[in-house]
Amino acid sequence: MTIELLIFDCDGVLIDSEPVASGTLAHALQRAGVPLSQAEVHRRFTGLSGEAAARLCREELGLADPDRVFADARSALYAEFSRSLRPMAGMEELVRKVKQRKCVASNSDLERLRLSLGLLDLWTEFAPHIYSAEMVARPKPAPDLFLLCAKNLGVAPHRCLVIDDSALGIAGAMAAGMAAIGFVDPADPRSGRHEALKAAGALQTVEGARELAIAFEALFSSSANEEAAHAAVPARNPAVETAG
Repeated sequence: MTIELLIFDCDGVLIDSEPVASGTLAHALQRAGVPLSQAEVHRRFTGLSGEAAARLCREELGLADPDRVFADARSALYAEFSRSLRPMAGMEELVRKVKQRKCVASNSDLERLRLSLGLLDLWTEFAPHIYSAEMVARPKPAPDLFLLCAKNLGVAPHRCLVIDDSALGIAGAMAAGMAAIGFVDPADPRSGRHEALKAAGALQTVEGARELAIAFEALFSSSANEEAAHAAVPARNPAVETAG
């Protein structure tokens, strides 16, 4: 497996934003009369695109105007991001060390990416290759966003590796013909995360940046050994074979 492009999800992989987002959305929903806890919001909304989240609100929670709730939550969220957003532990160092090309593929819109990832030094590690679901027709779990990344960076899909913390993202990677590693936040309160990501098709799952670094080392050294072995095989000489 030769890996030329690493495709990182943003929320819950690069930045520790999901607990903040779940809290602000839970408060907005409660103000709109929907008594969901932060833990329940985290379980049901994490990883969804804006369109999918709005559909959930309308069809399952009975909210006629979810846009108003999201605007309320977004206002509180961006203010909280400016005060307390941090990278996932160890992720800045890991990103700086990888030698492969890299990009971000997020179901978040560009405004949210700029007001979250854009607050951190990680933005400059990836820019300009930061891609949002609003750039394609269909968000994850469709393959569109991942295929856009591969196309723009000139890498074949089978040479891409996706790192994502949601089953939707892993499924999207599989649909795009890419391998994927399932990332689990060590502080995630939800149970069964490893199993859910493996069931979606993850090559393996890791917990935190340290385990991701170990997985990268194993995969990249294996790729290097395979390429070296391939290069060491003498090229066939049809003339010699015919003469023999």
